[in-house]
Amino acid sequence: MRILWVKANKILPANSGGDIRSFNILQQLAKREEVVFLSYYDGAPDPAYEVELRQRLPGAMCICTGKRMESRWARGWDYLRRWPEAAPYAVGRFASSAVQKSVRECLAQKNPDAVVDIAVCDFLDAAINFPGASSDSGKVPMVLFQHNVESEIWRRHANNGSGLAMKMVYRREFRKMLGYEQAAVRRFDHVIAVSEGDRELISGWTEPDRISVVPTGVDTAKFSPGAGQVQEKPLVIFVGAMDWDPNVDAVKYFCAEIWPGILNKIPQARFRIVGRNPDRRVLALVGDSVEVTGSVPSVVEHLREAAVVVVPLRIGGGTRLKIYEAMAAGKAVVSTTVGAEGLDAHAGQDLILADSARMFSESVVMLLENAEMRRRVGQAALVTAGKYEWVVVGDRFRDVLRQVVASGVEI
Repeated sequence: MRILWVKANKILPANSGGDIRSFNILQQLAKREEVVFLSYYDGAPDPAYEVELRQRLPGAMCICTGKRMESRWARGWDYLRRWPEAAPYAVGRFASSAVQKSVRECLAQKNPDAVVDIAVCDFLDAAINFPGASSDSGKVPMVLFQHNVESEIWRRHANNGSGLAMKMVYRREFRKMLGYEQAAVRRFDHVIAVSEGDRELISGWTEPDRISVVPTGVDTAKFSPGAGQVQEKPLVIFVGAMDWDPNVDAVKYFCAEIWPGILNKIPQARFRIVGRNPDRRVLALVGDSVEVTGSVPSVVEHLREAAVVVVPLRIGGGTRLKIYEAMAAGKAVVSTTVGAEGLDAHAGQDLILADSARMFSESVVMLLENAEMRRRVGQAALVTAGKYEWVVVGDRFRDVLRQVVASGVEI
């Protein structure tokens, strides 16, 4: 089976949830199938990235679209310019005639070097560069890999926006995203979701038998507790890409409404925000008890040092890799229900769920003060994470694709 996999933005270094998920599944698929990975990215050409990508995924194709919007003003102007477009901005800005031409050639079997049996659209933002229907794709079945239900994220943005102007923008983008996402789900031959919750949402837009669930995974060897575990301090950490709005909202909420209650009970406690590209709103949180690391070579050592890992998400979709990584490190996790959506986790056993600021604060304090409870929850978490090695997840993804090909789309 030859698979065309199309993804917007650079996939390396794989340090965000979506990139980690995609790259690990791609590596597993490449062990047994032939993968043609099409990576397109904006900005200046990056030969080093393209060389590394082809070394790690032989046969990869790269397209530099040349678009660049570094400043907030440039992004704001681009948003206003695209205001009349039907596609939501988060999707429309990825449109590229060069990518569309390359995808059409591969799907129409006109390129002898890239004849494929099935095509995977990675994330909804790449769908803008796919043909309008399978009849336009040379009969190659097209699969949409939904890491999130994007419209659900925008709905939550609209409900949690901080100001009237942003609420208006979020509500407009939510309406556009909902219509676009519903049409895309119906346009693709099959959809792969990452959780049963996402599948349930998507099934309202298309036949349920056109949707499969492939759970998220974790590198249990990399994130293992390790020999000689670092002595835990009263250290609480959050891990995630800090230029992603749901993560920004999460740490702002935590510092404003949860952290004061923890410090009141445990004054020596410290909160560390670990993740790349911290937004100015995140940097503003730095204080005597709050640290922002920015990009780090590896989050593993930070996880091993932590006593408690928190996931106070109020906005989001899909599944959170950060939780399985913390669980694989044998850590006690406190999360909101939104943060743990779609995971095979069990409240009160392998993680703690808390949806109010008071309950969240009390749960963290309880774990910081009770080493035995931390150990018990962490050990249960370690067992749960062990069920989701990437090799297992990759095999499941491969099985879905093979069934789609074998059955002429429907499975």
